[in-house]
Amino acid sequence: MMIVLWATPRSTSTAFEWMMRQRGDLSCHHEPWNEVYYYGEDRVSRRDADVAARPGLTFDATWERLITEAQTTDVFIKDFAYSVEHTLDADRLAPISHTFLVRDPERVIQGLANHWPDCTWDEVGFEALHRLFHRIADRDGAPPPVVRSADLVEQPAATASAYCHAVGIDFLPEALEWDPGDRSDVSWYGEGTGPWHDELRSSTGIRPSTKTYPPLSDVPRLQEMYERATPLYEDMLRHALAPMLPN
Repeated sequence: MMIVLWATPRSTSTAFEWMMRQRGDLSCHHEPWNEVYYYGEDRVSRRDADVAARPGLTFDATWERLITEAQTTDVFIKDFAYSVEHTLDADRLAPISHTFLVRDPERVIQGLANHWPDCTWDEVGFEALHRLFHRIADRDGAPPPVVRSADLVEQPAATASAYCHAVGIDFLPEALEWDPGDRSDVSWYGEGTGPWHDELRSSTGIRPSTKTYPPLSDVPRLQEMYERATPLYEDMLRHALAPMLPN
């Protein structure tokens, strides 16, 4: 079994992944295709073009590794559709249980721009995410599971329970709590863990963020991204799972 959580950056997706790691019954992978997108031998982004490619890291090799592992082990992957969309043919999509996580694009864009002030529309991630969501819905004749980030942080147990029910795995409430500490398992970008997962390192469970950011209207380019992303987010939000505690 291979479950993929497709998300956008800064969407509480790594906290979701950390919860899935606590289960102990899944082999979890943190953004394997996004790493190729930025640092692979066949990388797409030129953001870190001055950094040497990581030897042997390619899209084909990553796909082969993950598909092979999923033949003998239950696999969970968290990643961004924009980084791998160009490799998603029907054969690669077929064995995946596709799930989606969406967050208010204002918070997504604010959070991403806080790290990358020059972030691109592609990197914001909503267009590719929305496109893949409808591709799977059209193929299957029904929308795949969608989790609303606000539900996850406000009702973590009920939201995780609904997700587990949707993908056919047991809900394990003990996976919702953990100790603060190292999060290097979910870090590949740049040197060390950097500031991307500060909140996760200090966390003991899924909680609402307390970070504040300048308004997007201060930067017209970011405000335009928000206006483009909002209808895509709202369209997917119509299919969000209702939080549901187990009986």
